[in-house]
Amino acid sequence: MTTTTAPATAASSLRRLYFVRFGFALTWAVVLFPTASSIGPVSAALLVIYPLFDVGAAVVDARSSRASRSAPGLYANIAISVIAAGGLVFAVTSGIPAALRVWGVWAVVAGLVQLVVALRRRALGGQWAMIASGAISTLAGISFLLQAAAPDASLRNLAGYALLGGFFFLVSALRLGRSSVRSTSN
Repeated sequence: MTTTTAPATAASSLRRLYFVRFGFALTWAVVLFPTASSIGPVSAALLVIYPLFDVGAAVVDARSSRASRSAPGLYANIAISVIAAGGLVFAVTSGIPAALRVWGVWAVVAGLVQLVVALRRRALGGQWAMIASGAISTLAGISFLLQAAAPDASLRNLAGYALLGGFFFLVSALRLGRSSVRSTSN
């Protein structure tokens, strides 16, 4: 494999993964939104499924990024998301404020990890959206922690968070496509 083929292969794998992540986030948000006023079976399942999906995506990403500097951050993300899913299993039984607290902590920590991974991947192209997404996730996590104290706490903002994150994955996928076309034509 030549040095231009390895980054092109990595970019192609990331591009596919990012499109899947966009589709998942869109579907998840559309299903969560109408159930977001309370924690019922559907919203509880969705809250736990989201970080588990993140684990699966990070595993796929880590397998294709083993030799890169981003792999340790992906392994950290896997651990963080497993812990978040476990925490959400218990938090949903205590109500929306508890779920928002766990989600908020997860969003802060995972956002910081995403930011570091994206910064390390800058050379692949298409990462500015992932850098922005990591920073916004960190801020959103703080917002969720503050919302947990509100008397009218709702899960609706989590749907918006997923949509915004999905949009960033879509933008990165499209930018990676342009970057890989440019690198193979050089």
